[in-house]
Amino acid sequence: MNETARKYSGSTPFNPRHILAGGLHPGDTIGVFHPAGPIRNPAAFETGLQILRELGLQIRHHSPDNSGPDYLAAGDKQRVRELHALWADEEVKGLIAARGGYGCLRLTGQLDLDYIRRHPKWLIGFSDLTVLLNGISAKTGLITMHGPVVSSLPRLDSRSMDSFREQLGGTFTQYSRIPGLEILRSGTGEGHLTGGNLTTLTHLIGTPWQPVFAGSILFLEDTAEPAYKLDRMLTHLSCCGLLANISGLILGAFDPGHDDRLETIRLNEHIRERVLELTALSNYPIWGGFPVGHQRQNHPLPVGMDAVMDSAAGRLTFITDNCRQGHV
Repeated sequence: MNETARKYSGSTPFNPRHILAGGLHPGDTIGVFHPAGPIRNPAAFETGLQILRELGLQIRHHSPDNSGPDYLAAGDKQRVRELHALWADEEVKGLIAARGGYGCLRLTGQLDLDYIRRHPKWLIGFSDLTVLLNGISAKTGLITMHGPVVSSLPRLDSRSMDSFREQLGGTFTQYSRIPGLEILRSGTGEGHLTGGNLTTLTHLIGTPWQPVFAGSILFLEDTAEPAYKLDRMLTHLSCCGLLANISGLILGAFDPGHDDRLETIRLNEHIRERVLELTALSNYPIWGGFPVGHQRQNHPLPVGMDAVMDSAAGRLTFITDNCRQGHV
């Protein structure tokens, strides 16, 4: 670990938060990096690259050497070098992960967070990227995007793609009257957005990369996990006191890893009931069925940005007034 990475490896988040990178526009270059697993579906990955090109973006991509275990895209050192090289490339305006899987947690202590903070760029992904999205946001103040990876772009529905295009370009339209949204507990809550994949987020508890839960609007999703494991992880969050002082809770999609609609409904009902049990002494708003997760609906959410949950209107509003633009 270099001296800069060591300096910023502690548990105290950088303050102030809310550094917002500039938007990407047609003609700009986006870097594709491999922070986690190898490409398992080359056709989906190539289609995702084509979608980025159709958005008018130039692509900077270096194929990994497949060193290291077969569940990683490459060894830790190469994956860190790739991320740093793309971040240092002045033509690259943002980075999007090729896919998730596993591997981001292995990189955390080797990142040059001071350089990342001083050169704001979009960092985009979800699933295992929950580590980097929340950790980097908490430690540098940089707003990151919980959004698609390249391999998931082909299956996004049109609303998710439209929202991705808008936020990538720097426009943050509120989410209002979302089909399928269920208000589990009414009320209004305001706080910085944090969260993502429940399994990955749970693995951050007790590490220097644990995000700031207090005062946050926490959003959660997961895939291919049985009900008892999801129950255990939610209970773990509660036992750690991490559900006590948040400002709101948004439940995205929890799917069993296949297309059994009835099983999916039962799984989400179980999760919602358990969350209400665990938070019975709290009064912050809780929503279910928000379109974020591993399925076709995956609306982007800016991690670290302040937002307001308005249950009466079924509206999530992003607050950009206190975001500092560009270099710091």
